[in-house]
Amino acid sequence: MVVTLTIVLFSIIANATFNNTINEINSKIDISVYLKDTVTEQQRDDLINQLKGLPNVASVEYVTKEQALEKYREQNKDNLNLLLAISQTDNPLPATVQIKPRDPIRINDIKTVLEDPKNLALQSDETSYSGDRKEAIDKITHATAFFRKAVFVGVVIFAIISMLIIFNTIRMAIFNRRSELRIMRLLGAKPWYIRGPFIIETMIYGIVAAVASIAICNFLFAVQSQAFDASSLGLLDITYANDYFAEHFWMFLLMQLVAGMTIGAVSALIATKKYLKMQNSSKIRFRLFRR
Repeated sequence: MVVTLTIVLFSIIANATFNNTINEINSKIDISVYLKDTVTEQQRDDLINQLKGLPNVASVEYVTKEQALEKYREQNKDNLNLLLAISQTDNPLPATVQIKPRDPIRINDIKTVLEDPKNLALQSDETSYSGDRKEAIDKITHATAFFRKAVFVGVVIFAIISMLIIFNTIRMAIFNRRSELRIMRLLGAKPWYIRGPFIIETMIYGIVAAVASIAICNFLFAVQSQAFDASSLGLLDITYANDYFAEHFWMFLLMQLVAGMTIGAVSALIATKKYLKMQNSSKIRFRLFRR
């Protein structure tokens, strides 16, 4: 039971951590539309309003040529050669419309608008969502979708395996007490009188296991904060996972208690129900044999 709840808890924390990492990656993905210098304010505003009307567009920001130049200088302030080269010419940077999609995986509606011949005529270059950058963004978005599905499948698999292990453990306990239970049935004990001790016992085990699993996770997070200098291991941001666990500690404790008691009670109920059915069928066959 302790192993079961610990695996489920770690899976939930890992899922939340992956989602946070995915959201951070998605928040940095945008689409830049480079406009010609001859584009009028009316044409620019029409394009922006058309993009804002799309359901998958979170925000649209217009960057003027002067703002683009200032941003370029800030990004390359340590490269004197680039700063010298840009200062000796007129501002070569185009005005830009930056689009932040809500879901980078589904941008077909945005591409449809941008590839409209009327809007293509306003663009000086291809959008940033093309070429090598398009391939990189596609890989990131497909990776995020894969990790979400993998984490969900992993949690489901671990939960099923754990239920089977607990169920079989309870069946073994019933088998070890079969003589005692048979005597109780022959003496007229009601089914709930026989089931009760097993259900209460497994619920107590669930409570103890929940506390133990929380203690194990708390200990491991305390150890990792001292053992790892880096704040992340790939997509698993250790710092965020630690903070997430600390912020939701009482919720996790309550969740573990409910999960442990529920798993124990349901498994005991099913196991004892099957045993009682077997006993009833044996009792009926015994009566028929006597007759």
